[in-house]
Amino acid sequence: MGKVTGFLEFQRLQEASEAVEKRVKHYQEFVLHLSDQEAAQQGARCMDCGIPFCQNGCPVNNIIPDWNDLVYRGEWKAALETLHSTNNFPEFTGRVCPAPCEASCTLNIGNDPVGIKSIEHAIIDKGWEMGWVVPEPPKHKTGRKVAVVGSGPAGLACAQQLARAGHEVTVFEKSDRLGGLLRYGIPDFKMEKSHIDRRVEQMQAEGVSFRTGVFVAKDGEAAGVNNWATETVAPAKLLEQFDAVVLSGGAEQPRDLPVPGRELKGVHFAMEFLPIQNKVVAGDKVKGQILAGGKHVVVIGGGDTGSDCVGTSNRQGAKSVTQFELLAQPPEHENKKLVWPYWPVKLRTSSSHEEGCERDWSVTTKAFKGDGKGNVKALVAARVEWKKDEATGQMKMVEVPGSEWEMPANLVLLAMGFVSPVGAVLDAFGVEKDPRGNASATTDGDGCYATSVPKVFAAGDMRRGQSLVVWAIREGRQCARAVDEFLMGASDLPR
Repeated sequence: MGKVTGFLEFQRLQEASEAVEKRVKHYQEFVLHLSDQEAAQQGARCMDCGIPFCQNGCPVNNIIPDWNDLVYRGEWKAALETLHSTNNFPEFTGRVCPAPCEASCTLNIGNDPVGIKSIEHAIIDKGWEMGWVVPEPPKHKTGRKVAVVGSGPAGLACAQQLARAGHEVTVFEKSDRLGGLLRYGIPDFKMEKSHIDRRVEQMQAEGVSFRTGVFVAKDGEAAGVNNWATETVAPAKLLEQFDAVVLSGGAEQPRDLPVPGRELKGVHFAMEFLPIQNKVVAGDKVKGQILAGGKHVVVIGGGDTGSDCVGTSNRQGAKSVTQFELLAQPPEHENKKLVWPYWPVKLRTSSSHEEGCERDWSVTTKAFKGDGKGNVKALVAARVEWKKDEATGQMKMVEVPGSEWEMPANLVLLAMGFVSPVGAVLDAFGVEKDPRGNASATTDGDGCYATSVPKVFAAGDMRRGQSLVVWAIREGRQCARAVDEFLMGASDLPR
């Protein structure tokens, strides 16, 4: 694969990005895809390693060595076809996926993996530029109707696959625009929303119908942190009108922090903060927007959502940005002999961190203090240690005596992950849940992705809980095959 000696001749090349001082002044993407020559050279680095661990590391099982080799040889259209054979939306994953494939790359044993994500990014961008990404309507219609609830990556992937199998698909989205957490959970500077819009146009040409502002649940039920639905549709109506229903909403129930002062103004969930900025970027006029300008911002939570809060706060002109993580600081480099080819726990610095942020680990937040007018003005924190509980054998958090301190905080953003999908949807359908509050459904054997309710399937965050875009695409594709088998008795869709 690639050039036999390419990994010895060529170094890994990072994608170019706009300078920090320029990019923090706007909300557009700032990472540039590789040139044709650069991508070919990076594809040449792919080794003929015998066992492509990268494919196992990739949730959608991308055929990575093949399209690396095709790019190296200049066969871009064939590379795009190979990429699309396993991934409906490589423009999404080529921008926001953390690239577990690269962690599994054989070259990563030496800390220098093939730049798989950058090559994927280059392939799909070239495909759009050349006009190779076109609608693929089915040759025959089945006469079967499927409702997909949720237009995030799982719902879109499922809908596209089912439409191409000849089914009549309608996607229901509670927000005012399509894309789910792709639209309102990821800042535009990481992924511009035009990428979603042109995929929706492609899917409409393939026969998929979309209905926005529709919340599928019982009347009066809440639709999560942000409720932009203007219409409620009862599950019974969908079950009557459609031959199958797929629940593919995102994990939107945020983990809260019940400490003294939580009720103060200025303490918000990340998903109260991030979506509104995306709406403003899209041209909407929003009253009462949560703004970080001129404020001391504290982001609680060290994951991707927290990083997005950091980048957005800097663009809004925050006076300072601090990010806390409850867990201990991970090592800069993992022990490859111990963890390769699996996803390692190690220190990760995002582009948002590079733009300006104080990061701190092993910190617990004990309370928020107000200014006497109902606004948060300070945060009380303390150091913690993680020690093994001799009775249970589990790691237990212990506060370090005398480590408490207070710091200014005019805006606190809670980005501590999500505990479950929107429960009102599952409750309305009467779907059996697992212990974590997700829809209970298996991913293999007979009846995979099927819930406890006849004709109702679940995929993505709705089934597995908070996860990656690439996992959502995988589940959407696999669920589509399961639905196709349910409707037709057999399926030609790839799993």
